[in-house]
Amino acid sequence: MPIDFNRQIIEEFRANGGRVGGPFEGGRLLLLTTTGARSGAPHTTPLGYLPDGGDRVLVIASAAGAPKHPAWYHNLVAHPRVTVEAGIFTYEARAVVLEGAERDQAFARAAATDPGWSDYQEKTERILPVVALEEIPAGPPRINASSAGAALKAVHDGFRRELALIRKEIAASGPGLGAQLRVNCLTLCQGFHNHHTGEDAGMFPMLGRNHPELAPALERLRQEHEKLAVLLADLQKVISTQEADPQRVLTEVERLTKEVEDHLTYEEEQLIPVLDGGMC
Repeated sequence: MPIDFNRQIIEEFRANGGRVGGPFEGGRLLLLTTTGARSGAPHTTPLGYLPDGGDRVLVIASAAGAPKHPAWYHNLVAHPRVTVEAGIFTYEARAVVLEGAERDQAFARAAATDPGWSDYQEKTERILPVVALEEIPAGPPRINASSAGAALKAVHDGFRRELALIRKEIAASGPGLGAQLRVNCLTLCQGFHNHHTGEDAGMFPMLGRNHPELAPALERLRQEHEKLAVLLADLQKVISTQEADPQRVLTEVERLTKEVEDHLTYEEEQLIPVLDGGMC
C-alpha cells in the first residue's frame, strides 16, 4: 500500500482504538512495527490478521500478489522481535515464519474463509509466507486508554465488535463451518474466559475492598460470569462437532451475544463511574 495511505490508516487506527473505515472497515486489523533489515529504524504497517487461538495471530505476506515479498516480511525475518498494536492493546511478539504442512494448512484455512488470498497467490510465482506473531509474556499488555473506565469500555467494545464479526461470518458461511471460523469462535471463547477470570481474581476483589457498596453489583457480575461460562462451553461443544451446522452455531452465538451485551452494559454502568472516580 502507498505510504500516505498507510499513514492515514495508522493514524485512524490509533485515534479510534483500532476502528478504521475504508477497505479495512469491519475487518480484523493490527499494526505491526518491525525493525528495518538494513536501516535498523522502526517501520509500522497495517495488516489484516487471522485469529489462531492461544497467544498468537497469523499474518500473510501477500503484498496483493506482487512478485516480491513486502518490506515488513524481510524486516521480521532479520529481526523477529516485533511490536503489535491490536485495538487498545500493545504488546511485544516473536515473529515465526510457518513452514511445510503447518503453513499450508494455515493458508488453506485463510483462503477458504476469504478467496482473496487465493487470488493473490495466483498472481505470483512466490509462495505467500504465513507468519505467526506469538506474544512474548511480559505481564499484561499495555492498554492505550485515558482512564481505567475508558480501558474497560474499550475492551468490552472489542468483544462486541468480534461477536458482530463472527455472527456475520457464520451467517455468510456455506453449508459447513470452515476451519478458520471454528478457530475464530474458539479464540473468542478463550478471550472471554481470560477476561472474566482476570476480573474475578483481580479487579472485583480490589473494588470490593475499597467500595463495600458495590457488593451486590459485584456478586451479580460474578454470577453472570458463571452463566456466560456455561454458554461459552455450549458454543465450544457445538463448534467441536465434526459436522457442525452453521445455523445451530449461529443460534448459540446469538444466545451468547444477548447475554454478553446485557452483562457488559450493566458492568459499565456500575463500575466505570467508580473506576474513573479515582477511588479504586
